[in-house]
Amino acid sequence: NMTNAGIAVGGGLAFAAFMIFLGPRFFAYLGRRAEIKGVDNGLIGIALILYMLSAFFMDAIGIHAVFGGFLLGTAMPRGKLSEGLKQALEPVTVVLLLPFFFTYSGLHTDLRVAGGGPLLWVALVILLASVLAKGGASYLAARWVGQSNRSALGIGALMNARGLMELIIINIGLQSGVIEPSLFSILVLMAIVTTLMASPLFELSRRIR
Repeated sequence: NMTNAGIAVGGGLAFAAFMIFLGPRFFAYLGRRAEIKGVDNGLIGIALILYMLSAFFMDAIGIHAVFGGFLLGTAMPRGKLSEGLKQALEPVTVVLLLPFFFTYSGLHTDLRVAGGGPLLWVALVILLASVLAKGGASYLAARWVGQSNRSALGIGALMNARGLMELIIINIGLQSGVIEPSLFSILVLMAIVTTLMASPLFELSRRIR
């Protein structure tokens, strides 16, 4: 309803403003401590607590928790702190959590939509439209500003890839009931296909003189 939407929009804007304008000041101490003593278990624990609090707040006001973590990351000091946190958390994220996320998306994906019938044509139309709307538009924009045909094709190929962010967005849509499971499956296939297309299309563009 309108009340929940107002809380989500107002709370999200307030949280974003806090992280952008005040967050760096509040977290500056953590950066100074990391520069002096290095990133120890205490700093890693504080960072994880801040992450969980940020995710909890965003989820509580009706916005997906991932945006809380994203905004926190933009406010954290750069330098030894960010590098130390990356080294400590990246292995767990890439090796454990990221595959879990793809598995979760796969469990909600019904590949029978590509087995024939009207949904197959819908999937093909969405795939074609997505390639033209992003890859094609990026190619035209690059040509418009004076890039060579080779560079413009490379830009279009790379920009056409949806990747992880597309999966995050459509999972949010599925959880909130904005999109149905059949449409979710089609969008997952579109995201995977356009991402897999990126590397061979980019390599092909490099061969064009």
